[in-house]
Amino acid sequence: MTNFVPTPTVPAPDIVRCAYMEIVVTDLARSREFYVDVLGLHVTEEDENNIYLRPLEEFIHHNLVLRKGPVAAVAAFAYRVKSPAEVDAAEAYYKELGCRTERRKEGFTKGIGDSVRVEDPLGFPYEFFYDVEHVERLTQRYDLYSAGELVRLDHFNQVTPDVPRGRKYLEDLGFRVSEDIKDSDGVTYAAWMHRKQTVHDTALTGGNGPRMHHVAFATHEKHNIIQICDKMGALRISDRIERGPGRHGVSNALYLYILDPDGHRIEIYTQDYYTGDPDNPTITWDVHDNQRRDWWGNPVVPSWYTEASLVLDLDGNPQPVIEREEKSEMAVTVGADGFSYTRKQDDGGGVGSAAEGQQQGFKLGAQL
Repeated sequence: MTNFVPTPTVPAPDIVRCAYMEIVVTDLARSREFYVDVLGLHVTEEDENNIYLRPLEEFIHHNLVLRKGPVAAVAAFAYRVKSPAEVDAAEAYYKELGCRTERRKEGFTKGIGDSVRVEDPLGFPYEFFYDVEHVERLTQRYDLYSAGELVRLDHFNQVTPDVPRGRKYLEDLGFRVSEDIKDSDGVTYAAWMHRKQTVHDTALTGGNGPRMHHVAFATHEKHNIIQICDKMGALRISDRIERGPGRHGVSNALYLYILDPDGHRIEIYTQDYYTGDPDNPTITWDVHDNQRRDWWGNPVVPSWYTEASLVLDLDGNPQPVIEREEKSEMAVTVGADGFSYTRKQDDGGGVGSAAEGQQQGFKLGAQL
């Protein structure tokens, strides 16, 4: 049974958006080549142990920190809050939850001021900050544009064993659910949650965790994603393309999943939709409808469900990974050949039509 996180009596911090991720990489030079030379992220600053990167439209110091270390992992999922006072609110909120916190007035990374990091109830290292160093927004630096230009950080995706518990905790924190995946037994497999007015700032994927599934950067157009694929092919590193390109059912976005030299998963993402109205409806997908993960019905490779990055505690040690007790999405929908099943099983054990499976998905959404 889900053990829900209690709701604090103090106000939750007012979060604006996901703002940066700090990841540990084992070979800084190889990682620089991947993120800068291949993906085209722009270097704000770098030294012998750290590289601070941002995409084209960002005006704060960085959206991604590459930090050299012995174990590839994620050190921080960082969110910007609405004012300096909200950093105080975040610290008070997590202390009341009984979570470990650490406050640094000078910030944890260059370019970021007063911040608090916490080990949240799900075991993830969250950071909250307001004060930043502004840098040049490169929107009109057309001389720097590449054909596959990344323009902004879009979202995180977190793997956790107990999605309902995580959903309740994030809703208390002020996140809203745009879409989710369930089955007719009421098992929740994933949820997409937002603060900014897009489909998500973070998503919860059911699985062994806490781990980081991916961090996503947006492009302006579909052709930018195709260019990244072409470039990786020309460089003979197309084996780093794990999944895609394709279009998601959830979020409706075109996607590409690629792996960095340490196996950290990066999504390139474009063309989701607006979610800013207060009555924006939640879309529920049936776990047996494989258009949920790929609108065109392409198979989801098993590694996408099973592999993810470790996350660190505030001492820099990997958090222990807890196994998911409920049914996994892969076990329910992916066969031995790696293909996801679109069709429901009929009463006689046969396979129904794809249209029947789609109708089943719509019916579940209406019921839930």
